[in-house]
Amino acid sequence: MGSEAALLAAHAAAIANAIKASGAIVSVEPEAFAGILRKIDKPLVVYTEGGFFSTNHQYLTSYKGFTFYTKSDEPIDLPKSVEVIVAEKIWIPD
Repeated sequence: MGSEAALLAAHAAAIANAIKASGAIVSVEPEAFAGILRKIDKPLVVYTEGGFFSTNHQYLTSYKGFTFYTKSDEPIDLPKSVEVIVAEKIWIPD
C-alpha cells in the first residue's frame, strides 16, 4: 500500500471512529432545529461561528438519543430557556 493509500485509509478509519464515538448526527434545516428546541424542557445548544469566506452559524443539540446539527447564514432566534455553550469549532464527520 502506497503512502497516499495508507493516508486515505487512516483518514477513513478516523472518520469511522468519530462516528462511532459520537453516534448518529442528523443534519436538519434551521427551522426544523428551532422546532426541536421547542420540544425540549431545558435545551442545551453548542454553538459556533464558522465559515471561510463568509460567516455561518452552527448549532448542535441532543434530543431523544440523537444529535441534531444545523448551519445557517443568519443566527437562529433561540428560546430564552436555551443554555448555550460557545465552542471554538464544531467538527462533523463526512
